[in-house]
Amino acid sequence: MDTRRVEIIGIGAGDPGHVTVAAVAALNRADVFFFLDKPDAARELSDLRQAILDAHVPGGGYRLARVPDPQRLRTEAGYGEAVEDWRKRRADVCERLIAENLALGETGAFLVWGDPSLYDSIISVVEDIRARGSIEFEIEVHAGISSVSALAARCHTTLNQVGGAVQVTTGRRLEQAWPDGVDDVVVMLDARDAYLAYADDADVHIHWGAYVGTADEIIVSGPLTEVAEQIRQTREQARKDKGWIMDTYLLRRRKSSVD
Repeated sequence: MDTRRVEIIGIGAGDPGHVTVAAVAALNRADVFFFLDKPDAARELSDLRQAILDAHVPGGGYRLARVPDPQRLRTEAGYGEAVEDWRKRRADVCERLIAENLALGETGAFLVWGDPSLYDSIISVVEDIRARGSIEFEIEVHAGISSVSALAARCHTTLNQVGGAVQVTTGRRLEQAWPDGVDDVVVMLDARDAYLAYADDADVHIHWGAYVGTADEIIVSGPLTEVAEQIRQTREQARKDKGWIMDTYLLRRRKSSVD
């Protein structure tokens, strides 16, 4: 019996060359692509998705179904509740997208920046929709090249030191404390310049990148004591110029007593 399929495709950090062979195959079997458009200048993220489709599905033949992406209430208080509410509203929107645009026997796809497993909500949103039971479909997820991997490659480095561990965390958590037991910390979702809390630590080195993999890529590396202010100013100017920013960084402490 024909069934609907929803594929969640990691499309890399922005460079069309980051899209894997498996992802290209998935792009070419999709009947419809679901776009959740960001507001204002961040609409450029949808334009970049279209550029990836143009590069890898040049013949077209697909449909686009697009709606505004629900916005999360950004407050210091009630962070967990705000995220839960945002994900529910996202699920409501995506459920309508699938129900209204995906026929039996067709395949629909969500294009996810980087890798769908790393700080992205679409997998859990789609699983939530399926659990509601109002519409039946199968799910397949395709891994992508994350901004973390792309940043390490651009900086000619590894994510961990010999025999050591690396932790991926958020700016919110890093601001509270450096994670125990690791000398290498990858930070995503930092709206607060949390690295500045360690700007006086002479043992810390940083690899920072914004818009990694795109034509607007910015990379700054060096001892944090020397480049922290440069990164802060660069980040502030980039956000002002483009209206949005996506950045990731690796903080590396000289290997110490963790062993």
